[in-house]
Amino acid sequence: MYYYEVAPTRIVRAGTDVLTYSSETRLVIGTVISISIGKAVGLGIVIRTAPKPQFETKAITAVVSSQPIPKTLVDLATWMARYYHTPFATVLQTILPRGLDKTRRATSIKPHLSQRDRTTIVLNTEQQKAVKTIMEDGQATTILQGVTGSGKTEVYKEIARRTIAAGRSVIVLVPEISLTSQIVSEFAHDFPDVIVTHSKMTEAQRHVAWQSVLTATTPRIVIGPRSALFMPVPSLGAIIIDESHEPSYKQEQAPRYSAVRAASVLGKLSGARVILGSATPSVADRYVAEAGGHSIVTLTSRARDNATAATVHVIDMTKRDTFKRHRFLSDTLVQSIEQNITSGKQSLIFHNRRGSASTTLCESCGWTAQCPRCFVPLTLHADTFQLSCHICGHHEKVPTACPVCHSADVIHKGIGTKLIETELRRLFPKARIARFDSDSKNDETVDALYSDLYKGEIDIAIGTQVVAKGLDLPHLRTVGVIQADSGLALPDFAASERTFQLLAQVIGRVGRNEHASDVFIQTYQPTHPAIQFGITQNYDGFYNYALEQRRHGYFPPFTYLLRLTNVYKTEAAAIRNAKALARTLKESLHTDVRLLGPTPAFYERQHDTYRWQLILKSPKREHLIAALSHVPPTHWQTELDPASLL
Repeated sequence: MYYYEVAPTRIVRAGTDVLTYSSETRLVIGTVISISIGKAVGLGIVIRTAPKPQFETKAITAVVSSQPIPKTLVDLATWMARYYHTPFATVLQTILPRGLDKTRRATSIKPHLSQRDRTTIVLNTEQQKAVKTIMEDGQATTILQGVTGSGKTEVYKEIARRTIAAGRSVIVLVPEISLTSQIVSEFAHDFPDVIVTHSKMTEAQRHVAWQSVLTATTPRIVIGPRSALFMPVPSLGAIIIDESHEPSYKQEQAPRYSAVRAASVLGKLSGARVILGSATPSVADRYVAEAGGHSIVTLTSRARDNATAATVHVIDMTKRDTFKRHRFLSDTLVQSIEQNITSGKQSLIFHNRRGSASTTLCESCGWTAQCPRCFVPLTLHADTFQLSCHICGHHEKVPTACPVCHSADVIHKGIGTKLIETELRRLFPKARIARFDSDSKNDETVDALYSDLYKGEIDIAIGTQVVAKGLDLPHLRTVGVIQADSGLALPDFAASERTFQLLAQVIGRVGRNEHASDVFIQTYQPTHPAIQFGITQNYDGFYNYALEQRRHGYFPPFTYLLRLTNVYKTEAAAIRNAKALARTLKESLHTDVRLLGPTPAFYERQHDTYRWQLILKSPKREHLIAALSHVPPTHWQTELDPASLL
């Protein structure tokens, strides 16, 4: 008789991650099995062998999958449960597909490929040098920092080609499902058996894709958003993370993991290379790479020799004489769109919709209300008509006049993509217009309409972050940014970084070929460092500026963060329990932990509930983990290393 510690895929009881079972046959670590849990039957994974226990054990009911998942994935799950202080079962629910015990009919998982021009591309000298450095580098993780249009995808493909030739598999992560079409189209030209996985696939399709990878006897290339990291590929040799700075690589639900952090751990466990590709690497990633002596490989020039840099026009939104034809579309932008429609070319209108939450700014000089303690923008609370800081709790009255220029033109408003679409349809009734944002229907996403975008069959594309990254559109001639500084008004330490990244990315949608192109940056704050560095795509300048701001405000990468958020039916209960936990923590926290709050959460009221939060900062992550033992098991959500405080 053999004995094994088995991790059930659902929580059996708090604090218990593994149970001991017996088996008459020898099993391999990573085998997915069926087990009896009380009177129910569930799934589990064999974690390790165990000595014969002193108590009676239940027998393993059946083996669900004869092929075990790689031990490296089991080890990664163990690390995630410990690092993110999450039940092991919750992690297993994240890394395993649903319905593993179901029998599936054969279903096609071949990706739909967009039709586009195909040319054989020869790597330029800079790209060749990048590939050589990455392939020969002894470090597990490398940052590939290449300006937009520098040909990072071709570098990815060459690394994949060499990895496959060496008999090892490759995982390629993209930040959004909507970007899978383009990168799959790029890879499928060179690799015929690309496997795609993402959350828009049916449960059966995802299971079949997972099974085909698990049972593969030859190296595979898997492409998808962050969940693709957990595909059980044979002999993992490389993990390529495209647009590695994107916040969508951080999962918002438990286990609230960072795919970038998890990938670097999986790389070490597998002996695989991890490549973080971005034109604008996150400030924290770049800082950690420099401090740890990791390689930073740069691509400084456009891949195409004939690429003509776009002409960037900065439009100061406080100067209203440039908005005679429309209140938020400048005259020069409207004129450029008109010319494109006449000549059959494309325009792209970008707006950071999340920044359209009510913000307080001066229309005359661009001043915005900011917290004197946390250096983040204040949020208007319409019910109390007060400006509040959602990090430290500072609040003040709403000014009746601008404290800088004394103008009475202090406004609280924002613009959304739906309004932009309505206005553009009114201005250009015959134009073919498409809007891409989180409200887009399945048949109206960038993924679904990518072929139309690429062929130039859409005259005006309107969108949020999803249109700012990765797209290479040959017919695009104009990019308009409606309000470049809208994201700066968000009360978050990473607000200026997101603004800079989005600006640099959206400007990079043009200037990729020989055709002249224009970018119109409309902003109330043309002199803000994030805007200035974004316009010139000056990463190093912004990086040094942002590091100084983070050091001054004591934010990552100079500290670790823990966010504690409660959820109650009444505001009084949320406030009372937040204050009670704050008192408990003040008595028990390590002296190096700073406690901020309690304050209302950024989204204070959701689904008829109220949310209040506490923010903890510490230079030692283990001191934040120790604080978690004082958090009540119900009504509280915890997040270590939040990517933002919104």
